[in-house]
Amino acid sequence: MLKRDGQDMPFFVGRLEAGLGRPKPGLQAQLDMLPEPRPGHQTYEEVEDISLKAAILLLVYPLEGRPHLLFTRRTEKVLHHPRQISFPGGHREPGETVVETALREAEEEVGVRPGDVRILGELTPLYIPPSNYCVYPVVGTADIRPDFRLAPLEVAEILEVPLDLLLAPESRCREMWNVGGLEMTVPHFAFKGDKIWGATAMVLAEFLHILKDGGT
Repeated sequence: MLKRDGQDMPFFVGRLEAGLGRPKPGLQAQLDMLPEPRPGHQTYEEVEDISLKAAILLLVYPLEGRPHLLFTRRTEKVLHHPRQISFPGGHREPGETVVETALREAEEEVGVRPGDVRILGELTPLYIPPSNYCVYPVVGTADIRPDFRLAPLEVAEILEVPLDLLLAPESRCREMWNVGGLEMTVPHFAFKGDKIWGATAMVLAEFLHILKDGGT
């Protein structure tokens, strides 16, 4: 666990800003949570010109004196990855930057106002073979917990996860799952009976790696 200075939010935000300003661990960190076998192994550099584009928001904010990270549980009605846990985000519209996409989608899905978010930086893009999307993760922070309003067709519920729990080694698990008839080894983050896996876990792995190494 990280040593903290008694003011968790400034401490974690400071580490994130410092880490995001350095070369990122990228694929090396993402692979820590890679399900095996994975349908395709292309990196985003290989498919950036031919893939669909999406952006997601990793939002850090205080709740009950602790920094939390926001996740959503998708409904059964969405086209891609129904019922899975993800970050707010979606398809990039023509003319948008990835930051603009992440903020727009977060507002549409969970009611986070763009003006309440301070952007800290971006993580390494991740290619998702089954949907042919290249996902661009954006990291932001809010000074207070947002007044969430969920889009009922897209978001079933939100999960607010303390950062210190995600940083704990015991949050990382590996299990054999049957996914669509295929036996897979699935690394995931466990939180209160929920399992964060797949592309969300791979993005989260790089985020936590940067957070842990931000002060070095």
